[in-house]
Amino acid sequence: MPSVVSEIVFSEPSGRPQTLVQFSGALVFLSLYAYAWSVGDAASSGWLLGMAVGAALSGVAEALPKRHRRGAGVLRVAAILVFGTVLAATVFVPELGIV
Repeated sequence: MPSVVSEIVFSEPSGRPQTLVQFSGALVFLSLYAYAWSVGDAASSGWLLGMAVGAALSGVAEALPKRHRRGAGVLRVAAILVFGTVLAATVFVPELGIV
């Protein structure tokens, strides 16, 4: 019997609406990082790059054709790992200036 997690992670890609939302989120995070970089505060806003990468990975996962369930699942797991790494770095290594 497959678990609920594997059913969700390795489900068919959702298609265009979620792809647009994820890529828009990645663009917003990159825009915020570019603004922080332009005012000279890029060192403390590195978490925005992590969020942009995670959102972009999730967007690519949802943009894949329906028959690429396993590839979409791998990209979703990679996005979760990126988001988890950003969270862990924020909690356990605050001196990096991620927050």
